[in-house]
Amino acid sequence: MITVDYCVTMARYNAWQNRQLKLAFARLDETALHADRGAFFGSIFGTANHLLWGDSRWLSLLTGSPGPELPGSDSVRMTRTLGDWEIARFRTDAALLDWANRLRSVDLTGPLSWHSGILGREVSKPRGLCIAHMFNHQTHHRGQIHAMLTAAGVEAPVTDVIFMPDDGPWL
Repeated sequence: MITVDYCVTMARYNAWQNRQLKLAFARLDETALHADRGAFFGSIFGTANHLLWGDSRWLSLLTGSPGPELPGSDSVRMTRTLGDWEIARFRTDAALLDWANRLRSVDLTGPLSWHSGILGREVSKPRGLCIAHMFNHQTHHRGQIHAMLTAAGVEAPVTDVIFMPDDGPWL
């Protein structure tokens, strides 16, 4: 379904996108960053926090590392300040890059099983499908953030993966 090269490319893309979001967020005041914009997770900051929570959760499932301490229903409160978000985002992106760079083809096979808080039960899905979902989830919510930034009058970052620099820096 997916390859190691795909995972490395998407982990780089994720980090590149988040570096750009950090710069865009810096052009907003606290009120604009936290304003409820009618999105599923409310504000730009709430959506960014949900995305950080999701990445942390998937990374924990894929690596066996500790996951977020708060439940998904509280994901919009993953961090309290923009500075805290930037630090957590940087660390998570670095961990995702490290994970992707250490992958072997065999790591993309077999089932991934976990307890889903959303469904309230154990779930088992193909590992490759879960990884593709993680990267799709990132792109989906960054698209929402892109739309909210545009509506807030901030120039949103370039999001086309084909325009990602070939040589980084990724973080």
